Amino acid sequence: MSLKTSKSDKRYMDLAISLADDRVGLTGTNPSVGCVIVNKNQIISVGQTGIGGTPHAETVAIKNAKKEKLKGSTMYVTLEPCNHHGRTPPCTKQIIKHKIDKVFFGVNDIDIRTSGKTKKILNNFNIKVKKNLNIKKNLNLYRSYFFLKKQDYPFITGKIACTKDYYIKTNKKYISNSHSLNFSHLLRYKNQGILVSSKTVNSDNPQLNCRLNGLLKYSPTRFVLDKNLDISLKTKLVQTSKKIKTYIFYNKSNYKLKKLKKKGIKLIQIQLNQNNNLDLIYVLKKIKKLNVYYLLVEGGIKLTNYFILNNLFNEFFLFKSDNNINNKKRFTKYKFKSRILKIFSNKETINTYLDKDKIIKYF
Repeated sequence: MSLKTSKSDKRYMDLAISLADDRVGLTGTNPSVGCVIVNKNQIISVGQTGIGGTPHAETVAIKNAKKEKLKGSTMYVTLEPCNHHGRTPPCTKQIIKHKIDKVFFGVNDIDIRTSGKTKKILNNFNIKVKKNLNIKKNLNLYRSYFFLKKQDYPFITGKIACTKDYYIKTNKKYISNSHSLNFSHLLRYKNQGILVSSKTVNSDNPQLNCRLNGLLKYSPTRFVLDKNLDISLKTKLVQTSKKIKTYIFYNKSNYKLKKLKKKGIKLIQIQLNQNNNLDLIYVLKKIKKLNVYYLLVEGGIKLTNYFILNNLFNEFFLFKSDNNINNKKRFTKYKFKSRILKIFSNKETINTYLDKDKIIKYF
């Protein structure tokens, strides 16, 4: 039982994609899904995957709708509805129970318990199904989910700020304007963890939290690379470590170890690699084992360059201000831009409400 698609079908799916995109990074191991239910050309309900991964978007949308309007309705959902028992009952069971007539979904789930099975199950109950609606947009939406299903380390986002002429150090506290800074905090909200080096902690003294109104509780877990425990005990990160979960990866201990533990910091001692540096691949795998699936790297030149050279970024945000500022440390010295372009095939410029600043996303 196949379905033809119309412009309105694509618009409803676009709305579902927007709902799902809003929760990417906040749903744990479960994918972020958006769902829209329509009856007689009117939206009767919408749903998103819950924070942490449950409840599922389809369940939320069904629960939010008036029962009498669900019969004969059409559901638009970004990912193939699940048909297996996990932390929640199968969404297909809810779809069948409420006599939904048609289901459009964006892309097959990669989970082998569900993948490719839903259409047949629903067809057996005379529910018409159309898959791959707005498939390019949905494939982009689920880049991170598909990656996390296959890899042992998190989906990694890089971020660095520079001036218009590609300098990364100025005599000002911030290179970016206030609008770009707010977007930076939005990235922290959307990622479960944030990784920096102790050099960045000591030189910039950052808090590494999300300071958008109402979102402080979603501040990411903080991870610091500190081979020799060089971190200053006076930094804001150390002083706030009892409020925000903080880990330090180190190799060589000193007198600070006990003091850092008293501050509530979790210390993880690891081996060095052949270049006498902390083994970053081990670090990344350990971070995922700590249930951090989306990681933001806000390091300096050295750390960012390492991730670029080793092709570890899944996406990268270049914050570019409108100011030209002379400085000896040129951003272009490290050839970030040319290397980024070699890694990523797509880019988009985010400049809405940023005044004269630009943010370029590479993916």
